[in-house]
Amino acid sequence: MTIGDVAPIPRRNSSCANEIVAPLLPEYHGDEVAYDEFNGASFSGAVFNLATTIIGAGIMALPATMKILGLGLGITMIVVMAFLTDASIEFLLRFSKAGKNRSYGGLMGGSFGNPGRILLQVAVFVNNIGVLIVYMIIIGDVLAGKTEDGIHHFGVLEGWFGHHWWNGRAAILLITTLGVFAPLACFKRIDSLKFTSALSVALAVVFLIITAGISIMKLISGGVAMPRLLPDVTDLTSFWNLFTVVPVLVTAFICHYNVHSIQNELEDASQIRPVVRSALMLCSSVYIMTSIFGFLLFGDDTLDDVLANFDTDLGIPFGSILNDAVRVSYALHLMLVFPIVFYPLRINIDGLLFPSARSLSTSNVRFGCLTAGLISVVFLGANFIPSIWDAFQFTGATAAVCLGFIFPASIILKDRHGKATNRDTTLAIFMIVLAVLSNAIAIYSDAYALFKRNAPRE
Repeated sequence: MTIGDVAPIPRRNSSCANEIVAPLLPEYHGDEVAYDEFNGASFSGAVFNLATTIIGAGIMALPATMKILGLGLGITMIVVMAFLTDASIEFLLRFSKAGKNRSYGGLMGGSFGNPGRILLQVAVFVNNIGVLIVYMIIIGDVLAGKTEDGIHHFGVLEGWFGHHWWNGRAAILLITTLGVFAPLACFKRIDSLKFTSALSVALAVVFLIITAGISIMKLISGGVAMPRLLPDVTDLTSFWNLFTVVPVLVTAFICHYNVHSIQNELEDASQIRPVVRSALMLCSSVYIMTSIFGFLLFGDDTLDDVLANFDTDLGIPFGSILNDAVRVSYALHLMLVFPIVFYPLRINIDGLLFPSARSLSTSNVRFGCLTAGLISVVFLGANFIPSIWDAFQFTGATAAVCLGFIFPASIILKDRHGKATNRDTTLAIFMIVLAVLSNAIAIYSDAYALFKRNAPRE
């Protein structure tokens, strides 16, 4: 079972008698499931929830994509990905309406049977586990520091107190997991996290404002060079390397697994298309500004996780304070976003492992075991995966591209209800070709680079 993959009950005070709602945790798995009744969400609340789903760790890897693509091509690719994301979500919503499906899993099940639903659950598991591992990696980079290419970038706590056992990477991640992630993950309703969600968005805005201010000050004082607008392609290897950014860009826009839940909670379900477009416009604007200012500040020295760059002398008044403010604000933001991504992960895994069991909300033992097990997997992954670029390319080249492009396009090509137009079919084929070819090349390029890096030197 996936989120909302059930028969929901009518909503009170709805503007349409046929509108229905599906809160996060149902009472039973299976075909006949009763939900707690929910009165509906506002337009602004829906935009906020979807934008929070989109904006996360992906924003930190975008300046590194500018280093590979150049600013002009990089910004173009962000806009293209936003357009393709909007189109793929429109596919899901239109065909869900035609098949009277209230979830992504129900739509996949209706088009491809039980194997399709299971495939979606596995994809959500791989994608969300990868995203949560990225969150932990970034938090470790910010608070405990990281070493890359022989250069050590100091973490905030290491800079404040010096190196001690308690502010090492493993200790910091363990303390954060037990003190922040575990308590927030224990809430059984996502509505319990609405205040932490609001705070997380505010912290992301603080990060962007400070980064933009630093970049503008440096630009006015002549402290930064004009960034490259186009990629620096010198040989075949550098050309293939351009495709490694596609999985990162795909991951940055993945929100498909939460769209149906947000639609079901809307007071007026017909507003979901404006909600999606508003959220995508907001997130695209934030992504573009972060990419521009991040790459402008650090140029070709931009790291895979741009937050790790904020441990150098910026050459402006109060530079060290601003450095710490940027890094801490975004680390706290990710801590507060973590449980929102964790919710759909836990529910999909529960539906995959226990498809006929009672709801997760009614079984404290199963709820606790799944929560502890999944958090442990994320914790171990964050300690053994060296870079967010590695994690993004893995999840982006596998689960994220399936959730964002391949599954929606496959539903169009299956066309179980005869609703697809020629334009839909053409766009669906383009999505699948782009996804398969670009990610195959990205995987090959990564494997080739890894082989060359580990090959014995003569």
